[in-house]
Parts: sequence; C-alpha cells; structure tokens
Amino acid sequence: MNQDLPRWADMVLIPALNLAMALLMSGLVVIIIGENPIEAMKYLVYGSLGYGEGIGYTLYYATNFIFTGLAVAVAFHAGLFNIGGEGQAYVAGIGVAIACLWLDNTHWLIVFPLAIFGGAAFGALWAAIPGYLQAKRGSHIVITTIMFNFIASALLVYLLVNVMKVPGSMATETRSFEAGAHLPFMSDIFAWFGLKIEKSPLNLSFFLAIAASVAVWILIWKTKLGYAMRTLGFSSTAALYAGISPARIIIIAMSISGALAGLMAVNEIMGVQHRLLLGYTAGYGFVGIAVALMGRNHPVGIFFAAILFGMLYQGGAELAFEMPAITRDMIVVIQGMVILFTGAMDHMFRPTVARLLSFTRSQQEGA
Repeated sequence: MNQDLPRWADMVLIPALNLAMALLMSGLVVIIIGENPIEAMKYLVYGSLGYGEGIGYTLYYATNFIFTGLAVAVAFHAGLFNIGGEGQAYVAGIGVAIACLWLDNTHWLIVFPLAIFGGAAFGALWAAIPGYLQAKRGSHIVITTIMFNFIASALLVYLLVNVMKVPGSMATETRSFEAGAHLPFMSDIFAWFGLKIEKSPLNLSFFLAIAASVAVWILIWKTKLGYAMRTLGFSSTAALYAGISPARIIIIAMSISGALAGLMAVNEIMGVQHRLLLGYTAGYGFVGIAVALMGRNHPVGIFFAAILFGMLYQGGAELAFEMPAITRDMIVVIQGMVILFTGAMDHMFRPTVARLLSFTRSQQEGA
C-alpha cells in the first residue's frame, strides 16, 4: 500500500495522523488518572518551547536523537535493522574520552576534530563487527547488535573500574576534562556576538548533527555508494545482478551507521558531561529507532522527528513537575504511545488514506 500513496502523504500526512492518534490515546490515559489533558498538553508544549532554557534542552535532546536516528536510517537503506546504536555510542564514548583526556590542556578547536574522529571510529568499529558476522557468517544483524549492546556496557564498566578511573576514587568515571576539552555551549557562542540567551546543555554539537544530516542525504541519494546501498536494501538479487557485492555493502553500511551513532558521544561526553561515565547514553540509541521510523529514514524527517522527541523529553519533565499526578513513568507511557503508533502501527491509516486519495483523484478526473 505504500506505493499507492503520493510522497507528501507518506512523508507528512501519515506521520501526522499517527502522532495525532498517539496524543489522543495519551490524552485518554491522562483523563483516566483524573487530570485535564488540555492542561497537560499546555505544560508539555510550554516546557519544551515556551522559554529559552526549555528550547535549549529540547534541541540538546534532539541532537542525540538526530545522530542515532541517522544511524538507524543508513543501515535501513541497505536492508539492515541496526538496533545496536546504544552500544555503538557507548563504545564511541571511549574514543571521545581518549581525545579529550590526551589534549584537554590545549584548545577545544584542536580537540573537537579529534573527538569527532575518535567517536566515529570507535562507533564504526563496534558496528562493523556485527556487519562482518552477517556478511560473512550469516549471523542475523538484529541478534548480534542486541548482544553487542550488552558487551559494550560490560566493556565500559571494566575500563572505568580498572583502567580509566581516577585512582582512589569510588566513582566509576574518568577525571573531569580541563577547559580545553569543553565544547562551547550555545549561550557562550551567542555571547561572542553580543547576544544573550538562557543557559542550557545545548552546544556546538547541534551544528555537527545538522552537518551529519546533510552528509547522509548526499551519501544516500547523490553517490554511487548510496545507490548500491539502496539497491541492496530493495533486493539483494538485483544487487548481485548489478555487480554489487552484498557483503561489502553490508559492512560499509554498518560502519557508517555505527560512526553516526558514535557522534552522539561528542554531544554528551565533550559537550555536556566533560568526563566519561556509566549510563551516559540514557537510552537515546533505542529512541533513535522510533525517530528513524517516524522520519521515514530521510534526514529531513529525522530532524523534525528528533525535535518532537526532544519536546517529549523536555516537556515531559516540565509536565511531571507541574502536574505531580503525571509521573515520569506516565511520560514514558506517552513516549511509548508515539513509538507504538509511528512504528508498530504505522500502517493503520495507510489503506484508508490510499482509498480516500484514490476516490478524490477519480472524482477530479470524472469532473
């Protein structure tokens, strides 16, 4: 049924209907617990977009979702379902931390490109292993990427307990980076030009996420490699007839996917936390799956879907504060509703929309 829909309906109308249904069901949940859904929506929107700090937090969360959403999308175009973004970002934090710990007595302009390289390289390497196992050994990419999430977590625990921890400290984290390895916050950047905005964790990584979105668009739709990836994703048989090596493309696609997920570590480790610590990925890698699905695996769609989930994260915190009956667990339920309707139940409206559009076209042709 997807081919029966015009592009605008597939990219805009269907996601909008799915989102509306998710918000409607979330509103019913709010009513059941005895709260006003209109008031809840007001707090959610105001908390995420109503003031400077809230906007900053929304875009900070969105930055992580852009990276992880792009990671899922690149693999998906090659016919791969990479759900290991969480582990790839986790391991990428090691590469970012090495660059920061090594050169934090210099300047962030020197550390930044090396942190990008370290995060992308470590993330790419971690994703390339499941890619190789699928390409050469036939192991299913979903199973291996799930397993590698747990292995990444165990690896980081070992390193932070036995190798990278500050001697004599009980905290499972590296030492804090010196100022030379701190990415400028957006409030600092605006201050350089004499402008004042409220402080938030939003930092220079947001522009890196935009650059990554443009790079992915060019890769997928404007390069020979992107064409090979899309061909393999459409039909492995067609790819073979076209002289494309499926094994080579699988490994390359997974490496690029892991590198994109790894860039999330730049935002968190160098941009906000200023040290490597446990749990810094906070589930962003898994949310990236929903972001990619809602954004139809297109960089533009992923950007706006990431903004939406950033609003849910930041606005949800404001909502839980203003309406205590709506706990953080309830916010997770609302996020789950969005994921459910934009992912698992994505095709619910497609047949009806296709029939309506077909009927409208026939009426116009008949007139």
